[in-house]
Amino acid sequence: MADDGTVLGVRGPLYGRRVRLEEMPAHLPQAFLAIEDRRFFEHDGVDYRGLARAFWVNVRAGRTVQGGSTLTMQLVKNLVLTPERSLRRKIQEIRLALALERALSKQEILELYLNRVYLGEQAFGVEAAARRYFNTTTSELSLQESALLAALPKAPTRLAPTENMAEALARARRVLSAMQEAGFIDPIAYLTAASIPAELAEGLIAPEEAQGWGHVFDAAQAEALRILGENGGAPDLVIITTIDPRLQRAAQLAVNGVLDEQGAARRAGEGALAAIAPDGAVRALVGGRDYRASQFNRATQARRQPGSAFKPIVYAAAFEAGMDPASPFEDRAIDIEGWSPGNFGGGFRGRITLADALKRSINTVAAQAGVRAGLPNVTAMAGRLGVVTPLNPVPAVTLGSGEVRLLELTGAYNVFARDGRRFEPFLVREIRSARGELIWQAPETGSGEEAISVEHARWMSTMLQSVVIDGTGTRARIPGHRAAGKTGTSQSSRDAWFVGYSAHLTAGVWVGNDDDSPMNNVTGGQLPAEIWRRFMVEAHTGVRPAPLSAPEPRQRSERDERLAAFYASLSERFDAMLPGSGG
Repeated sequence: MADDGTVLGVRGPLYGRRVRLEEMPAHLPQAFLAIEDRRFFEHDGVDYRGLARAFWVNVRAGRTVQGGSTLTMQLVKNLVLTPERSLRRKIQEIRLALALERALSKQEILELYLNRVYLGEQAFGVEAAARRYFNTTTSELSLQESALLAALPKAPTRLAPTENMAEALARARRVLSAMQEAGFIDPIAYLTAASIPAELAEGLIAPEEAQGWGHVFDAAQAEALRILGENGGAPDLVIITTIDPRLQRAAQLAVNGVLDEQGAARRAGEGALAAIAPDGAVRALVGGRDYRASQFNRATQARRQPGSAFKPIVYAAAFEAGMDPASPFEDRAIDIEGWSPGNFGGGFRGRITLADALKRSINTVAAQAGVRAGLPNVTAMAGRLGVVTPLNPVPAVTLGSGEVRLLELTGAYNVFARDGRRFEPFLVREIRSARGELIWQAPETGSGEEAISVEHARWMSTMLQSVVIDGTGTRARIPGHRAAGKTGTSQSSRDAWFVGYSAHLTAGVWVGNDDDSPMNNVTGGQLPAEIWRRFMVEAHTGVRPAPLSAPEPRQRSERDERLAAFYASLSERFDAMLPGSGG
């Protein structure tokens, strides 16, 4: 279930609570009796007239067309027998049906049948089917809905309304006609019900896979099993997720829309998106373009190189090593243990500050800053911010050569948005039994866990705002809302990322190919930033603008930034000459 109570999907057998006959609207059992066993209250469990008629029809057809089974015989078949079709099996049905009629009253048999009959989509019993198809209870079923349920026992898989609504409704009209013939409804009721057919509940017309919920369902199920451990196999679990259906739909539309429009030309086959609230609650999760085509979840399972989207983690470690946004670096050719990173597009800018290096995604500066901070400290910082995938402390890790998951990197950026407090992303809010009993509930997140200082988080947040304002991420601007974020592109455009946040939401986007083949010069500032912007614009519709906790960056020209770097370097040299400086 979504956070608002919307049913995202149902998997495995679904059993409703036992419903007594007196709780059911009269037209519900009447619908089943009219189409399945009109002489139910007249026979002793076996309708010999019906058997003879079925035998004659089958002989003429040369195959089994009718079964002649009464409701009692069907109940016996559902409870204790296998689906085998043979004379011996029919004799067993008759013998057990006669015994059941001697043991139970007609009302008890009818009630038991209605509570156990299979009605497609793994729904057993009328209560489960009412929930599955109409998102209601048995007592609230209309005449049209009751007729549709009564149409299903004949061929529950073939006639399941989620798969074959037209044929299911055609048989439902036959049920209504049979009810009129039996005297259960009058001609006016028949005409009214036949002219206004039943409709499935919104969001249940197709399985969850076709509605964009499949990857969410898998991820929620996996998280619930981790939470419950050995008890995870308990039947009829109701998992309440943190997903916002509106945001989920917006996320899927953004991913599919951009890739449908531009993916083929740019050789970008897949995409993923993860969005989390300030407290870590996952509000949208897109694991791929089409769950039916691939169940692999690229937001939670795929490990891909983040490229420059990893640089904020490097700079966070640099801050703790004594650097700050104004620290000067030389953008030049460098050699680190035989590794010589270059910049995207080539060329060097000379003297530059750490803040401007992030805005312009300068590789040589990130590499120098990471080495100066200490590579083990960089990978340790990643872990503190929420990147649980192991990373090797090698020089190339500073440029995002290590592989990470989209959801965990999105969670790391959420730390910068929340003044250094870490909130672990979570998808499951509650787990309940089918009866509504609370089994597990997510603990209160409180104020989170301090991962980095407030000062360092705000430095980073101001720098990341520059990326969106006039850096590599300008395509990710959200009209009327302040935003911060970072682009990322791995070698040969195999992966492209944009991860960022507003005051209300943190979101990450990945674009690439499952076979790791290169895209056509796609960068994080292109398709991922466009997907991110489309989603965030929709997510912020009707939301009051709120400032980020960090101040906005002061806009300076490139000349001003070069001068600032020059003066910062002079200050650094002067400090080094002071007594006790160690220089």
